[in-house]
Amino acid sequence: MLQEVLEHIHNYFIKSPNPGTYTIADGAISLPFLKEGQRFWLVGSDLNDGVYTYHSFGIMNDDDTQEVGLRDETFAGTICALAVPPQLIALSEEISQWVEKYGEVSQSPYQSEDVIGVYSYTKKQGYAGDGNSNDIGTWQGVFKSRLNRWRRVGFL
Repeated sequence: MLQEVLEHIHNYFIKSPNPGTYTIADGAISLPFLKEGQRFWLVGSDLNDGVYTYHSFGIMNDDDTQEVGLRDETFAGTICALAVPPQLIALSEEISQWVEKYGEVSQSPYQSEDVIGVYSYTKKQGYAGDGNSNDIGTWQGVFKSRLNRWRRVGFL
């Protein structure tokens, strides 16, 4: 979820881009320029692009919930060390919980259902977020005001 949030706000909090040729062997990669627990963005890979957390015992996915086995490859790309604020990481976890709880419901075009012998649906009205009626009840609309402080106008 963290990667989706960073993409949405157009801000990866890049501390240092490290272009080069990298090799992932046996699901591992050595990145001496990263600190334990630091997040990084792998770009230019055919198999492994994404946001990960660096640990000496293995690479973790972007929300720290499960281990991810990187797929072996050699690629010319960039690994960007990130400095994502802890408050945004916590908000990303909160968003992930919201999506887990309300994700399917938020995809419905209806906001309520009354059952009194027959079904009655009410179509969603208005909008939430940036004026796009497609983000009614989406995490982007629900958390917009809390994400705005980190939003960038341009990408990256």
